[in-house]
Amino acid sequence: MPDPSSPVSQGYRMPAEWEPHAGTWLAWPHNPETWPGHAIEEVETAYSAIVSGLIAGEAVHILVKDESARQRVERKLAAQILQSPGNIHFHLIPTNDSWIRDFGPNFIVRDTGSGKEIAMNKWGFNSWGKKYPWQLDDQSGDRISQALGLPTFHPGIVLEGGAIDVNGQGTCLTTDSCLLNPSRNGPVTREEMEQYLKNFLGVRQVIWLNAGLVGDDTDGHVDNLARFVSRDTIVCAVEENAADENYAGLQKLFSDLQGATGPDGRAFKVIPLPMPGPVIDDGVRLPASYANFYIGNRTLLLPTYNHENDDRVRQILQELFPSKIILPIPCTVLVAGLGGVHCLTQQQPA
Repeated sequence: MPDPSSPVSQGYRMPAEWEPHAGTWLAWPHNPETWPGHAIEEVETAYSAIVSGLIAGEAVHILVKDESARQRVERKLAAQILQSPGNIHFHLIPTNDSWIRDFGPNFIVRDTGSGKEIAMNKWGFNSWGKKYPWQLDDQSGDRISQALGLPTFHPGIVLEGGAIDVNGQGTCLTTDSCLLNPSRNGPVTREEMEQYLKNFLGVRQVIWLNAGLVGDDTDGHVDNLARFVSRDTIVCAVEENAADENYAGLQKLFSDLQGATGPDGRAFKVIPLPMPGPVIDDGVRLPASYANFYIGNRTLLLPTYNHENDDRVRQILQELFPSKIILPIPCTVLVAGLGGVHCLTQQQPA
C-alpha cells in the first residue's frame, strides 16, 4: 500500500525526460581531482557547449561555490548570456563535485485542472557508496529546494538519479548492482526498493536489469546502458565487437530487454545503440557510452568520442527525435571523470 504522505498518494509522478522542461540544472566544474590529468579549462569548454545547446530552449541553472566563482563563470559564458539574456541563473551552492544528476533532487509533477504543480524528491547521496567526499553534494538538494521554494519530499534512503530512467507512464528501468548494493542502504530487498520507487516516482512497474560497463564506478548506472525514448521504446547500448570486454554483458542486457513488457503486457520496442569502442585515458578504460545523452526542449545533447559510430548514433537518435537538433558534445575529456552529459545535467519540468 502506498504511504498516504508519499508523492504518489498526492498525485505526483516523475515525468519522462522528453516532457517539457522549465530548465536544466548544472554544477559548474571546479574539482581538479574529478578529471585527473586534465585541466579544468578543458572540462569548462564542454560545459560551455552544453549551455550553448540548451539556452535557446530553456533556462539553465548553474551551481557555483561562491561569488568569485560566479563572476568567473559569467565571464566564461559571456557569449551565451548575450545570446539568451535572462536564461542563465547562478546559484551560490557549493558542491564537492559536478555530477548533479546523482546528487541533485529529482523533480516530480502532478496535473491539476489548470496546469501542473512541481515538487521535488531529495534523496540521500553518499558518493556511490562512500567512494569520494560527498557532504556538500548531499546538502545541495535541500539548498536547491530552498532557492525554488518547492514542496520537497525526503524518502530517507540513498538513490542516485543516474540509477533510474522512467517513461513517465508508469515504468522505471534500474539495475540490481546499483540499487541493491549494500554500500548505499545496507541490506535491502527488491520488494522494499520497488516500494520506494513506486511511492516517490509514481511508477507502477520496475524493470530490473543486471549489467554494467567496464570502468564504471557507479556500480552500473542505467543511464549508461538503456534509456526510454518514448513510452514504449527503449534504446539499449550494444557492443558489436565480440572480443570487447563489454560484449557479453551488453548482449545479455539487450536480450533481457527484448523480453520485457509494460504494465499492459505489451512488449517494449528495443533499439540497439552501438558503443564507441574502448576509450582509454592514461591506460585506464573509461565508461564511455552513447546512452548517456540528454534530452532538452529543443536539442538532444549527444556524447561523442571521435569514433566512427558517432554519426551512426546521431542518425539513430535523429530518427527517434525528428523535431530536435542532435547536438554532438565531445566527451573524451568529460568521461575521464567517469561520467558524461547525462550525469552532469538534471531537468526541471515545466
